[in-house]
Amino acid sequence: MRPGFGQFNSASPEYLKFAKQFGATDILLNSIGGNDNLPSANGKWELQDLVKLRLMVESHGLKLSALENVPKYFYDHVMLNGPKRDEQIENMIYTIRNIARAGIPIFGYNWMPSLVWRTEPKLIRGGAEASAFDDSVAQKMPLTHEREYTDEEVWKNLEYWIKIITPIAEDEGIRLGIHPCDPPVPKLGGIPNLFRSFDSYKRLIEIYPSDSNAIEFCQGTFSEMNDDIYEMIRYFGERKKILYVHFRNVSGQVPKFHEEFINTGYVDMYKAMKIYHEVGFDGFFIDDHVPSTYKDTPWGHRGRAFANGYIQAMIEAVQKEI
Repeated sequence: MRPGFGQFNSASPEYLKFAKQFGATDILLNSIGGNDNLPSANGKWELQDLVKLRLMVESHGLKLSALENVPKYFYDHVMLNGPKRDEQIENMIYTIRNIARAGIPIFGYNWMPSLVWRTEPKLIRGGAEASAFDDSVAQKMPLTHEREYTDEEVWKNLEYWIKIITPIAEDEGIRLGIHPCDPPVPKLGGIPNLFRSFDSYKRLIEIYPSDSNAIEFCQGTFSEMNDDIYEMIRYFGERKKILYVHFRNVSGQVPKFHEEFINTGYVDMYKAMKIYHEVGFDGFFIDDHVPSTYKDTPWGHRGRAFANGYIQAMIEAVQKEI
């Protein structure tokens, strides 16, 4: 088990030096809004750009272990069966092959056409500001894609994709993982949130049983579900389906919650880390989101240093237990 840094989209010397100095071994780059190092005008990524990105990370003594997300327009028609679906699938196959051939072993993505939703933030310890969600407010928001979609049609779209892309991933030796829908409520803006429960992930891994069909385990979002977080860690950890972990904490479960400092939410993070260790998880942890604190940067350098130090202490504590 290893500490990583993520949630930035530029492999700049500043971010990489920060990650190295604070003890990270692994880097995850998030490209949901695009990536400063990866031109994407054609709806796909080129091999030479991906290799340059990996070498940039490695030049700072770090490993580029995963890319998380592509810009939404790379595959929005795949998620909702739009007219460009087949073209986008071909472009995604091209991109995933290139990620693998560039020596990047994991690609994490999501099935959220409307992305992550939050409502008004909440003040937590010492006046720090944390993102929050209240479903009673969110359900008053307008449609995001012109009409209502059903669970059945979105599941059909997902299954079509999984059965095409998983054999490609197997062939290229890359592992793919889907992030849970955040927040994990049944529907937002008329779009079903498929990955909102323990059962939905059990269904996912059975669509095409394969080491390449796995989970981007955002513990924060799994903790928002109306299920037992510790049971889910153990179940998917024992089956080697967890690729990496967003190790963050929240106040409670849907329909209403707010994010917390890593050591002040409802989840016992030591207990969670022990389970990862017991099931033999051998991936990396990142902090994911952090509260906005006093005189911090927009990215949250101070908050992330605190969270990452906590993660390293938890890993050391469970590994040294007798």
